[in-house]
Amino acid sequence: MLRRGFQMAVIHGHHGTLPGATHLLPRFNPASAFGSSTESLVSRFCQEMTKTKNYALPNASWGPDMLSLYHEFLEKTKTDGWVRVPSFRSNRDHIQGFKLPLELSANSDKSDWRLFTRCIEREGQGYEYVIFFQPSEKKSVCLFQPGPCLEGVPGFAHGGSLAALIDETFSKTAYLSGEGLLTLNFNIRFKNLIPLGSLAVLNVNVEKIEDQKMYLSCVTQSRDQQTVYAKASGTFLQMQLEEESSQQ
Repeated sequence: MLRRGFQMAVIHGHHGTLPGATHLLPRFNPASAFGSSTESLVSRFCQEMTKTKNYALPNASWGPDMLSLYHEFLEKTKTDGWVRVPSFRSNRDHIQGFKLPLELSANSDKSDWRLFTRCIEREGQGYEYVIFFQPSEKKSVCLFQPGPCLEGVPGFAHGGSLAALIDETFSKTAYLSGEGLLTLNFNIRFKNLIPLGSLAVLNVNVEKIEDQKMYLSCVTQSRDQQTVYAKASGTFLQMQLEEESSQQ
C-alpha cells in the first residue's frame, strides 16, 4: 500500500487431499467437445439468470464516474463485441450443470458458499464492481468502486482488497479465454492508494498461453489514466470443468 518499495507474491496451493496421497491434476485437452472456444465459453458461462441476483448491475451507491463508464462499455457490448460478465453470489451459480474436477471437490454446506468479492451484501459498503470481457482480444476491463468496509489506510482501500479483485478478474478472464481455472502464481506491485468511493479501472490482458498455463497482466489506474494504482501479473492452470450427472 506504500507508493514504492514492496512487492507481494502469492502462490496458491491445493488443499483437502489426504496426507501422503498423490495429487495429480488432470490434463487439459483443447480438442474436447465443450468449452473448446472462447465463444462457446462466453455463451455457456455469461448467461443472464432471472432467478439469481446479478451483482454486476448498477445500484444507488454507484458514483457518477462508475455509472458513466459503465454505460460507455454497455454501448460497446452492442457495437464492439464486448460482453458484460454477470456476477452472482457464488461461482457455483456461474457453472450450473458443471462441477470442479474430482481432485478439487470439497465437502461443505453448499447453502453458505459465497464469492469473497461478494461477501458484503449491503450496497456500497464493500466491493462494487463489474467486469467487461472482449472475447476476440482476450482482455477485460473491471470497474471498481471500493466501499468503506474495504478500508486500509484511513480513507483509502486496503491493498488486499485490490489484490483479491485483480485475482477475481484474472480468473474470469482466464476461464473465458481458454479454461484457465486455478491461480498458480500472483504478483502485485502497489504504486498509489485508491480513495474509498472513487473509481479504479482494472485493465487485464492475456499475454500468452503455453504448456497448459495462461499468463495475464493487469494495470489498475484512474479513469483519466493519470494515476497508476498497481501493476500485477498472474499465471493460471488450464483445467476443464466436469459435467454433472443428471442424478445429482
